[in-house]
Amino acid sequence: MPQKSQDATLYAAVLLLSAVALAPLVYVLYLKDGSAPPARDLSFMPAVNATFNGVAAACQLGGYLAIRAKRRELHQRLMLAAVASSALFFVGYLVYHYVHGDTKYPGTGAIRGVYLAILASHVILSIALVPMLLVSLYRALKGTFDRHKALARVTLPVWLYVSVTGILVFWMLRAATVG
Repeated sequence: MPQKSQDATLYAAVLLLSAVALAPLVYVLYLKDGSAPPARDLSFMPAVNATFNGVAAACQLGGYLAIRAKRRELHQRLMLAAVASSALFFVGYLVYHYVHGDTKYPGTGAIRGVYLAILASHVILSIALVPMLLVSLYRALKGTFDRHKALARVTLPVWLYVSVTGILVFWMLRAATVG
């Protein structure tokens, strides 16, 4: 099968998989009625989810350093651990918001604008990240390392930004509700 045909099939599959993966997020955040009190107290989950983001970011940085040092096996293991940690974050995020509903930022003034800008960029880039990450992972597993590397140069900074801003959003929410 010619490369363009393979790419078209891959991109169609990735878009479908991305839509299926993101559909529960749309349901939980926009369609589910969140007026009922939570059935369980999962107030610990945002900290767990921030930890998953931190582990993902650390693994991404470690994976980057490993590939720069030509330690391909270590790179592979760290990047797969980053994927797993990001996936666990996503599942935890969905569970928390399914049970607790939307979280409103209680801060006011300029800090609210900063928070909303960070959150908006985080959400938009996380949605774009899903297909980028799937294609990058596919190319690595397929052994097309030149194409993997080209996409990974864009995917990694986006992924790091999403992971780090996930932690930042958690701490900004925590500071606004505690302080």
